[in-house]
Order: sequence, then structure tokens, then C-alpha cells
Amino acid sequence: MSKAKKLDFRPNDYVVYPAHGVGQIISIEEQEVAGLTLELFVISFEKDKMTLRVPTNKATEVGMRGLSSPDIVSKAMDTLRGKARVKRAMWSRRAQEYEQKINSG
Repeated sequence: MSKAKKLDFRPNDYVVYPAHGVGQIISIEEQEVAGLTLELFVISFEKDKMTLRVPTNKATEVGMRGLSSPDIVSKAMDTLRGKARVKRAMWSRRAQEYEQKINSG
């Protein structure tokens, strides 16, 4: 099993977590789980009134990332303003594809 790259986030940084959206890192703490000491990002999602703990060495693997730059957001908005492509797939297949995209971050 390869060791995942550890992300360089600090308390008060905003991050994107797939399926939950934007949250704020409120602390980085160590916690013992099943005899192992884990370093965890503690992320608060105000909108959902939820707190999530993510092992620092698994953050990349689960799709956690920093916020996009204004330039990338601008390009994404330009793409969304464009004409939609018509897909001729069954609705269940499209729904499955959309869910995969949402969960990938």
C-alpha cells in the first residue's frame, strides 16, 4: 500500500470535500484509533452544522483539495455558459455518471 501525499493545510484554511462541499479546517489534532495515533484535519461545515475528521495522509485519496483560483472559476463559468451537449443515454446511466462526478470533487 503506497503512502498518500500529505496536503499542506493549516487551521482556518477553506477546503473542498467531495459530497460535502466547502468547509473550514478548524484544527489539526492527533487521535488514537485502534491503537494507532492518527493526525487528523478537523473540518467544520457550517451550512450542515457538521464536523468531519479526515486523516491527513488520506486527504488527497478522498478528494479533498483547496479552493480553486479565480482564474479557474472564471474558466468553469465560461464553460457552463456554453451550449449544453445533448446526451442520448438512459436517465439512470446519466444519473450514475453525475453522481460519480459529484463524489469525485
